[in-house]
Amino acid sequence: MYLDRRIAKLKPAKTQSQIAADPEIPNPNMVAMIKTGASKLALDCVPSMARALKLEPAYLMHMAIEGLIAGNVAQEGIAVFGTLVIENETTWLEALREVSNETDPRLTARAWKLLFAVAVR
Repeated sequence: MYLDRRIAKLKPAKTQSQIAADPEIPNPNMVAMIKTGASKLALDCVPSMARALKLEPAYLMHMAIEGLIAGNVAQEGIAVFGTLVIENETTWLEALREVSNETDPRLTARAWKLLFAVAVR
């Protein structure tokens, strides 16, 4: 699960107990309950959980909505809002628009390879 991976990634700097003890997390048991699947992340807790986990709030909100709403309804909601674009991706899009003079360039195979080389480092 994504939350498990995120907690593991933060582990050198912040343990699960430290995350759960964050003053912005309303219930210290919430992290464990969400991680084990005993509970779902409430939408009103997304901003505080995102800060505690050092995540993009929009991304965590998207995941929380998917977790709360089942099946076709979730997919229809996601279709209405479109592809989620997080903060760093927005910066990339703005740069692409600037360097292309707003020409809406097509993603060619060559451009894909260049982008991959830059993004993967």
